[in-house]
Amino acid sequence: MATVVVRGNRVFLENGDVVPATVLVKDGTIEEVRTGQACKAEVPDVPVIDCHDLLVMPGIVDSHVHVNEPGRTDWEGYETATKAAAAGGITTITDMPLNSIPSTTTMDAFNFKMEHAKNQCYVDVAFWGGVVPGNQFELKPMINAGIAGFKCFLIFSGVDEFPHVTEDDLHKAMKQLQGTDSVLLFHAEVDGTEPDVSSLDPIQYDTFLKSRPCSMENEAIKLVAKVCLQYKVPCHIVHLSSSEALPIIQEARAQGAPLTVETCHHYLSLAAETIPNGATQYKCCPPIREQSNQDKLWQAIKSGDIDMVVSDHSPCTANLKLLEQGDFMAAWGGISSLQFGLSLFWTNAQKHGFSLQDVHRLMCQQTAKLSGLTNRKGCIKEGMDADFVVWDPSGHLKIDKSMIEHKNKVTPYLGQTLQGVVHKTIVRGNVVFDKGVHSEKALGQFMFRNHQK
Repeated sequence: MATVVVRGNRVFLENGDVVPATVLVKDGTIEEVRTGQACKAEVPDVPVIDCHDLLVMPGIVDSHVHVNEPGRTDWEGYETATKAAAAGGITTITDMPLNSIPSTTTMDAFNFKMEHAKNQCYVDVAFWGGVVPGNQFELKPMINAGIAGFKCFLIFSGVDEFPHVTEDDLHKAMKQLQGTDSVLLFHAEVDGTEPDVSSLDPIQYDTFLKSRPCSMENEAIKLVAKVCLQYKVPCHIVHLSSSEALPIIQEARAQGAPLTVETCHHYLSLAAETIPNGATQYKCCPPIREQSNQDKLWQAIKSGDIDMVVSDHSPCTANLKLLEQGDFMAAWGGISSLQFGLSLFWTNAQKHGFSLQDVHRLMCQQTAKLSGLTNRKGCIKEGMDADFVVWDPSGHLKIDKSMIEHKNKVTPYLGQTLQGVVHKTIVRGNVVFDKGVHSEKALGQFMFRNHQK
């Protein structure tokens, strides 16, 4: 017997239709989806969440989030990050292996991180591990424990405790990942093609942009394509910024590389030409590039060359952004947007001819697939987790500091008016966010790759 019922006039079904429906939930799982005349039947003695004319969609899955706990909880933490996620209609996040201390590069560190996250999460959380020099024999134990997959850097990561890998390190890791169902994520930039900008003004955004040219990404992605083809281990490029790399990706896929690609809200909503000098809240790596580059990223999403869109929520304390000095070269690189990802994407996607079905594919299905959670997350159908975002795609919100749930309120989106307002977020049948109010208890659970319930 159902334990809760979610009902609405606009429910987003597995096939992409938006219809009146009643969803019966039992112990956190969707037991039945009733449409047509059947959805009007009463379900006696069961609590009903009536969403009326708001859109009921599968909860958003954000597969690229830096929570930074343990070790850097002044930057963020599980409570604040997952409250921000819940406020943004995100029902699952996948936490990156850095910038926590220790980084999640060993089984002990994985256990340590989960111990810290326990009883703090307002939405469900999966975890990425890390590939660093010399840890190749740590990978299989973490795979067996259900880690979502692994991330590596091909350039300095920004923190000493997560060193970047060489091509030789990649070969060692790939040999361990062959034959598993795991995936290796790449921060795809390499040194060697960047110009010397030391004589240029660090307050000018153009100085920073010149220091991280597209060629750094392009050369890195050539290496990713090479090892992906050699080992046929699933590989994934995080935060693609350079549209120049798209032909490299296309060619690798044509040759059979199991390669996926994401881009981020900031690359799709911000452009270098409009970034004020000294406005270091806009700094991230790879950098936000020109409008012409952004246009090509949108085209690549349309064509399927980019598979998904994520936040890459990478906060820090305000002092590390050096807002008073405005020094782009010295400031920490990372943009905070977790809470506003759905609204950011929807606001801009409509201008490029995208539909709600595209939002579902890019921010629910593909991100769940990358994280190994397609047996539980990403669509509304029998047997799946009862995760829903209840929102008004035509509503508007203006971002101000008072509404931001992230621990540090620095973001380039302050003052922006966005379209798409989240009213309610439901995780496994539990209302965790309702018109500005979070659930009294943290009801999130840990998610493990391809594990059965």
